[in-house]
Amino acid sequence: MPMTKQTLSLPRPMVNKILAHAQQNPEIEVCGLIGNDTANSKDYYSIDNISKNPSCRFLMDAPQQIKAMKNMREKQQELFAIVHSHPNASAVPSQRDIEKNGYKDVYYIIISLNTKGVLEMRAYVQDKESMQEIDLILE
Repeated sequence: MPMTKQTLSLPRPMVNKILAHAQQNPEIEVCGLIGNDTANSKDYYSIDNISKNPSCRFLMDAPQQIKAMKNMREKQQELFAIVHSHPNASAVPSQRDIEKNGYKDVYYIIISLNTKGVLEMRAYVQDKESMQEIDLILE
């Protein structure tokens, strides 16, 4: 399925890996990056959250983020999406998420662990001073 600004397709095994990362760390906002190449081959790179308040904020560990970007370059991938979780909130970008997003041209994926027994995952694109939700499709 081709990707447009209205639709984002992700392979189910990668989604499972992202959701497992969030479930294994339910008290903190987990974070990571997705790289994508010209053949639409995607990889998830989990990165430690080093925020002083990790239950409601994320700050990617800089050396791990640099290593992930280097791994993407070695695989001829580009940064495709930024991923993080909300342990106690819905899968909607906070005002801080919108303001601190330094990569305006990539997808933004949020996982919510707010509902017991249910994981919610939503995708967004930056639209000036806000984020617009787009359809997320599992392949």
